Amino acid sequence: MVQDVVAEALGTFVADVVDALPELIAGLVFLVVAVIGVKLVMTTVRYALSRALPGESPVYRQFLATIVLVFLTFGVVLSFLAIVGLEGIAASLGTATGFLALGVSYALSGMIADAVAGVYLLRDPDFNPGDEVDIGGAVGTVKAIELRKTRLTVEDDTVVRANAEIEKKWTKLDDAD
Repeated sequence: MVQDVVAEALGTFVADVVDALPELIAGLVFLVVAVIGVKLVMTTVRYALSRALPGESPVYRQFLATIVLVFLTFGVVLSFLAIVGLEGIAASLGTATGFLALGVSYALSGMIADAVAGVYLLRDPDFNPGDEVDIGGAVGTVKAIELRKTRLTVEDDTVVRANAEIEKKWTKLDDAD
C-alpha cells in the first residue's frame, strides 16, 4: 500500500519533470543569451557614458550605469519566469516590486533628493571645487562634490552638507572679495 503511493508519487514527479524539460531548457538558453546581452549592453552604456560625460565624476557615471543594470536584470528575471511557464509569478513579482519600489522611494526620498541635487551641482559650471561660496551663512571653499553630499572648507574645518540643502541656497562669492 505505502509502496504503491510512493511509486505513484515518484512516477508523477518524473512525468512532470519530463513535461517541463523543454521549458526549462529554453529558460536556461534564454538566461545564457540574456547574460551575454546584458554584459554587452552594459559595456556599451559605460563606454557611452564615459564619452558623453568625460568631465563628470565617476560616481555620477556609475550611478547611471547601475540604474540601467537594475532595470535590465529585472527584465531578464521576469522574462525567464514567463519562459519557464511561471507567468503568474512573473506578474505578481512585477506588481509587488512596483509597490516595494514605491515604498522604498518614499522612505528614501531625502536621499533621492540629495542625489538629484548632487547631479545638478556636479553639472553646474558655476559650482566647482575651489570656488568660494556662501551656503546659508556658512562661507567656505568647495572641497569636493559627491553624489549625496558636498564638503566645504570653512576656516580650518571641513563641513559636510547634504546636496539638497546646498542646491537651494548657495551663492558663489566673487573672486574679487
